[in-house]
Amino acid sequence: MAVDPLSETFGALADPTRRAILARLSLGEATVTELSKPFDISGPGISKHLKVLERAGLITRGREAQWRPCRIEPNALKEVDAWLEKYRRLWEARFDRLERYLGDLRAQPKAKKRGVGKKADR
Repeated sequence: MAVDPLSETFGALADPTRRAILARLSLGEATVTELSKPFDISGPGISKHLKVLERAGLITRGREAQWRPCRIEPNALKEVDAWLEKYRRLWEARFDRLERYLGDLRAQPKAKKRGVGKKADR
């Protein structure tokens, strides 16, 4: 069964090592050796992570003589951003309603806040 691109992207982003690799590549291209330095992972292990990122379309790997630079794909997260935007708008609307509600509560007279009809008021 084929995995949809968004699931593939989220799957690739689920691993902290792969997120760290993307963070490093956001600074500029790097070789596999350079990418593996901060991790206690073998060369084949880092290559597996890179294959997952490449399959998800998050990075590309070039070939320049002996050098195989990895680059982040700048448009790769657009689909994720578009998916998240719906939820961002939803939460912003909810927070706006909550803010209005809290403002209404603060604006009410103090007697009304304490509750009308208590024993002291009778």
